[in-house]
Amino acid sequence: MKAICVGFAAAVLVAQPGFALDQFSFETPGAPEDLRELLRGASLSRDAYATKKTEAQDIFAAARADYSRLLGALYDRGYYGPTISILIDGREAAAIPPMDAPETIRSVVIRVTPGPQFHFGEARVDPLARKTVLPDEFSTGSVARSGLISDAARAGIEGWREIGHAKARIAEQKIIADHRAQVLNARVTLDAGPQLTFGHMEMEGYDRLRPKRLAEIAGFPSGKRFSPDKLDDVRNRLRRTGIFSSVSLTEAEEIGPNDTLDAHLSVVEDKPRRLGFGAEYSTIDGLNLNGYWMHRNLFGGGERFRVDAEISQIGAATSGMDYALGARIDRPATFTPDTSAFLESEIGRIEAEDYTEDYFSAGFGLEHIFNPRLSGSAGIAYEWSQVDDDLGHTRFRQVAFPLGATWDNRDSATDATRGYFGDVALTPFVGLGGTGSGARIAGDFRAYRGFGESNRFVIAGRAQIGGVFGPDLADTPRSYLFYSGGGGTVRGQPFESLGVTELGGGTIETGGTRFMAFSGELRAGVTDSIGVVAFYDRGFVSADEFFSDSGEWHAGAGLGLRYKTAIGPIRLDVATPVEGDTDEGVQVYIGIGQAF
Repeated sequence: MKAICVGFAAAVLVAQPGFALDQFSFETPGAPEDLRELLRGASLSRDAYATKKTEAQDIFAAARADYSRLLGALYDRGYYGPTISILIDGREAAAIPPMDAPETIRSVVIRVTPGPQFHFGEARVDPLARKTVLPDEFSTGSVARSGLISDAARAGIEGWREIGHAKARIAEQKIIADHRAQVLNARVTLDAGPQLTFGHMEMEGYDRLRPKRLAEIAGFPSGKRFSPDKLDDVRNRLRRTGIFSSVSLTEAEEIGPNDTLDAHLSVVEDKPRRLGFGAEYSTIDGLNLNGYWMHRNLFGGGERFRVDAEISQIGAATSGMDYALGARIDRPATFTPDTSAFLESEIGRIEAEDYTEDYFSAGFGLEHIFNPRLSGSAGIAYEWSQVDDDLGHTRFRQVAFPLGATWDNRDSATDATRGYFGDVALTPFVGLGGTGSGARIAGDFRAYRGFGESNRFVIAGRAQIGGVFGPDLADTPRSYLFYSGGGGTVRGQPFESLGVTELGGGTIETGGTRFMAFSGELRAGVTDSIGVVAFYDRGFVSADEFFSDSGEWHAGAGLGLRYKTAIGPIRLDVATPVEGDTDEGVQVYIGIGQAF
């Protein structure tokens, strides 16, 4: 019986995990607090202890890896004479052979003495291409952070690449630490290599898209001087078509004949069809539903065909339901790789409080991408509408020549924290029959400024302005006139509640020929997912001039809640009128994305 008990106890001991880390110590004598936190964060041993890893082999591997990790962290802060000791049960971890790893570990003691902080003596990268800018801190007298040497060398190489020297490289580097003077001398010599031109682009991965059209869309600049930006342009052209789930463009390893550089393009085509839906709700304006169906590569040449449908003002308090059905086809790389052509048409019905309008339009145009921030468009369209109101039936027919330009450098289209957005549309039109001729101009300008940690707070502002010049109000197509009120202009006021009453002896309300709206928001993040917003909106509509006495102002203000998702924040705004003669009270708006 005694022998059985002994055997059972031995089995229990063998079955226990080989880890019982009773003691862990991390000491950094002489280190400032920020360095101490950096070193603690770099230590795998500390992480293993905190997560209660149970295998001695894991602790041993983490301890051996900590030497290089801690040394790298120290070098990055300019400490080049440190002492690092990592004791495992009293033995230096580096002295323990990997094949003789301990089966149990009871104690880990890490002691890092950083020593003095070094500064740059010589800090030099040469030769440099013109206009190359090195990091400001890579200079004599600055803290000799090791990362600055890499950044400076990288900047030097990129400077040469920008002017065509694609194979620029580091030829030699001399980094000497003078421990007596506590100075680090760093000198990097570059080899620029020859100036190259683009050669041939090989392509693979296309399936439904014809290879000729793939090459036209990519616009690979064969024969032109090498530039990394031109490679980015090729990638961006392909990605914005929406055809591909993956785009990879790589430079050849070797220089080709006559100092040329080939490239290899690999693409993966996405599913050609896509379906989407959206919704927005207001207690006064009702429910807006919209959806679309899209084919990304209709005829095998990258043509994008999209059909949009919308039903709005469902259950609105002051108007009937509006309907719209539109179709558009875009052809990329028309005339130039950055120019696309489009055909579009739309038919719909608007049931406003004072009138009903049926409309149809069809047009053709071109869009051009000037750079990643600036785009423009131009087109021609035929537009027809019939308005029914107390004056009877009025038909409008016109040929329009829409022109547009958009500037957008925001960091996000749905939840911006910095940057600017500006959209200007000018539409000269020639009336047919009794329709007047003139021009309509509209502008939408937005600005964002974030501050605080991770841009926790954001100030956002928006200004909208519009005007119709030329025809009398009665001869102007209703769709060209301006209203104010609702989620897109002044929250707290009913949708299109502010217009003018100039027709029918002052009995029929229509939109005005002059319009302004201003919005301001203060956004604050409460958690990583939840935010709150305070806002104020103000709008103006007139039938003659800006700021005229005949025009009217109204305003609204309120509070909002935001919940961040992968497709943009879910928006809940509660607003009330603060200026104007509307009889409506508090309104609620629900949608996806910020209000602007």
